Amino acid sequence: MNPEFWNGLSLIKRLYDQSLQWVFGEYSLTRMELDILLFLANNPQFDTATDMINRRGLTKSHVSSSIQHLVELGYLQRCYLQDNRKVVHLRVLEAADEIVAAGRRAQEEFFSKLFAGFSSGQQRQLEEITEKISQNVRMALQEGGPRNV
Repeated sequence: MNPEFWNGLSLIKRLYDQSLQWVFGEYSLTRMELDILLFLANNPQFDTATDMINRRGLTKSHVSSSIQHLVELGYLQRCYLQDNRKVVHLRVLEAADEIVAAGRRAQEEFFSKLFAGFSSGQQRQLEEITEKISQNVRMALQEGGPRNV
């Protein structure tokens, strides 16, 4: 594999971090807290800590402490479904709307920079390839990762 692939991943992460930095600084949040708010706002079908941990590869202890702080700040609410009192669902509260809007603007700016010069067809193609790579990685991790041959 071309080493530029690995360099590109690292650079993309740096640009994303840089794009969001002003948001968590402006609202006195940690990066993890902002990530949680944006994840929940952008993916309403995935509304549990386990969803975040599994889909984003986040650390359980960091997610747990960040959720607790967001609840204390009045940005998140823990909810239970009537038929299942074991699973805690999370809901972003109205108090976080301004933060979520700022985070989404930062994400849009990031994607605008990332995809500058790409046609919409190229963007779709990259999204399909990225989705396939993610599926392959999830499957490999479930199988126990690579094996020595």
